[in-house]
Amino acid sequence: MGFRVLIADPLSQEGITPLLESEEIQLDIGTEWTNTELFERISEYDALIVRSQTQVTRALIAKATHLKIIGRAGVGVDNIDLDAATEQGIIVVNAPNGNTNSAAEHTMAMMMALSRKIPQAYLSLKNKQWDRKKYIGKELKNKTLGIIGFGRIGAEVAYRAKGQRMRIIAYDPFLTEEQASKLGIKKGSLESVYAQADLITIHTPLLKETRYLLNQQAFEAMKDGVYIINCARGGIIDEAALYDAIQNKKVAGAALDVFEEEPFYEHRLLELPEIIATPHLGASTVEAQESVAIDVSEDVIRFMRGEAVHNPVNLPSIPREALTEIKPYFLLAEKLGQFLIHLANEPIQEINLYYSGDVAKTKIGPITRNAVKGLLARHLGDHVNDVNALYLAEKRGLTIHENMTSSTQGFTNLMRVEIVTKSEKKSVAGTLLNGLGPRIVKVDPYSVDVTPKGHLLVIHHQDQPGVIGKMGSLLATKEINIATMQVDRANVGGNAIMVMTVDRHIEKIELEALEQLEEIHKAISIDL
Repeated sequence: MGFRVLIADPLSQEGITPLLESEEIQLDIGTEWTNTELFERISEYDALIVRSQTQVTRALIAKATHLKIIGRAGVGVDNIDLDAATEQGIIVVNAPNGNTNSAAEHTMAMMMALSRKIPQAYLSLKNKQWDRKKYIGKELKNKTLGIIGFGRIGAEVAYRAKGQRMRIIAYDPFLTEEQASKLGIKKGSLESVYAQADLITIHTPLLKETRYLLNQQAFEAMKDGVYIINCARGGIIDEAALYDAIQNKKVAGAALDVFEEEPFYEHRLLELPEIIATPHLGASTVEAQESVAIDVSEDVIRFMRGEAVHNPVNLPSIPREALTEIKPYFLLAEKLGQFLIHLANEPIQEINLYYSGDVAKTKIGPITRNAVKGLLARHLGDHVNDVNALYLAEKRGLTIHENMTSSTQGFTNLMRVEIVTKSEKKSVAGTLLNGLGPRIVKVDPYSVDVTPKGHLLVIHHQDQPGVIGKMGSLLATKEINIATMQVDRANVGGNAIMVMTVDRHIEKIELEALEQLEEIHKAISIDL
């Protein structure tokens, strides 16, 4: 009967042409099926293609006894149980690049419409008013565009903005000076973007670190009369703070395609004449919908022919015996990466992984992917996963080296992750303890014994009497309780480290208070 494929959600007819033209595929369209019918018939299919409507749950996957691949025609995979699919050896693919051009074009369209007041002027004309003076706009030429987040879409926006003869300053934690120079743009910090940009556009995922990234303090740091464009994710902008910034004339206008809560109908922002808005249309073009369907269709065909798929989002199928052996190291590797990225003071250029003892005798490739995933996740969020981690690292110019070493430092197994920047190296090492799980045992040259979970506070300080007491007293005034503490030093009176588990997240203002203590060099909050 050939390779049977079910399309469960509406897709572009042109996008599924590769499937329709393949003589090896029997294609069924189940967009009108009820959930009951889907459950009853899913066992007949080798491949399932969905968008966001169909929920591919663990229960559905359990019924899909012949399913080998699931395709998501879009970027996110929130509606697919990745763990259940991986456990059943089902590969999941998506289409992360299909909407790049569409989103970049929409950003430019919003930018131009905002600067030239096109929607407001059109509405005025509809109301039978001819007021040319009221709608005098501004040119983009020679203006400075600040881009926050320089991934696929941010880079495409920069390419187009340069065509408008704009100056570009971009902030991205993985963007280096060398990469920026090659692209003919300027690399900046968030603070320099705020201070220099005439227009600011956002192209970063919504993460804990980026929620309300544009808040009252950020707006206050910007140039007077700045324009704001957000076609990325709602929640990155504090909408109440934006409203106040526009009312105070700090922000001249904003173009918004995404909102913290959607649908977005009744909000005082929409009452402001300086706001233009669209209902989350960034990827809503005929071409984008066709592109994501083509990408997924072609990946299904590649899989059927035994070729490598281009956009996998879950761990490829590994023999059960090998998976059982290496799976305990996945959490350790990811936690080491998550911990280490907080120690980086500059963009990463190189990642080195060192394996010794029992872990060195296993299949280390998937373990490496989990470590890199942990490193990237702080800034890329759900966009990075076990399979695409190495690809995303490569796209950001990072080189990765795996090393086997005999130096176990007394541990049965030991894994060390090191990052190299332009001017420094940072590393963290960990092990698996029988019955106790992952442990961090080394931070740079310092020996510790830390369970990598919960709220951690890392303090670099001078080894002097009374430092711990001062630090503890200050935390007490902030009602921050210390659960555990590890201390080590390079030498008597020299540099030292404290790694503590505390009962809650440490806020930025509290870290700054700690760093006001003379003996404390740096305080870092890490949530694992």
